[in-house]
Amino acid sequence: MNQIKQEVREFYDQIGWRQVSEGVYQNALYEDLRPVSREYIHRCHLRVARHLKPQGRYLLDAGSGPIQYPEYLEYSRGYDYRVCVDLSHVALKDARQRAGADHALCVVADVAHLPFPADIFDGVVSLHTIHHLPMEEHVSAYQELYRVLAPASQAVVVNGWGEARIPRLLQRPTRWVNRLRHIVARLLGRDEQKQFAGGRQKGAPQGTFVRKYGASWLKEQLTPLMPFEIFVWRSVGVKHLRTFMHDALGGRLWLRLLFWLEERFPHYLGENGQYPLIVIRKE
Repeated sequence: MNQIKQEVREFYDQIGWRQVSEGVYQNALYEDLRPVSREYIHRCHLRVARHLKPQGRYLLDAGSGPIQYPEYLEYSRGYDYRVCVDLSHVALKDARQRAGADHALCVVADVAHLPFPADIFDGVVSLHTIHHLPMEEHVSAYQELYRVLAPASQAVVVNGWGEARIPRLLQRPTRWVNRLRHIVARLLGRDEQKQFAGGRQKGAPQGTFVRKYGASWLKEQLTPLMPFEIFVWRSVGVKHLRTFMHDALGGRLWLRLLFWLEERFPHYLGENGQYPLIVIRKE
């Protein structure tokens, strides 16, 4: 195992998959779990299941983590077995407990070098995992997911873009709003150590290795190798949700409108928003 993967595994074993409360992991700092965003986040999680066969023998969860959100369990509801692959022993132990010992088959492995024969999985999911690989292995990981996918089946990959139009347009307004919040907090004498709407708490553990790309890079690399389509998983990131979406400002209604727009324009917002949902088909 190379140094980067070793660092990623150590981060998740020691920090990322450490439970800070019952069923809540330290890694949840990177998600917006506030009540105002709960419905929107829930509906986005369920988008993955639309592109999977409703039933089958084996579902591969490549980079499963501990299956930390209840919606993730829905993806394998109609499958005999969920095969959870991860570098983290801590994650797999919890994944087995959450999915059930008679349903989850857990394997310590690298998603860029899967230890499975070709054409074996009736469905494949990989959520927020490939961006933890060295850049030179991203294409290999997609090829591996495609290789183990059974004919007439689909794989779903969710990652974040490194560069996309909508996050870029929101970058400056987000910075202004959060700067204003800091100023107001100082004037009111509030504790600046607390987490602000657009950022993480000061002193919180730093993340691990991440490398991301844009839609043009992905299309250039994968188009010659496999059929795929880019949809939207979520068009805005956690920083933007925490900055702009609040109950006092009608946040729930704005998020319902945003979800409707994502349903209406899934390809445009998939390529230009924060998080794409990439569907790979093996025909």
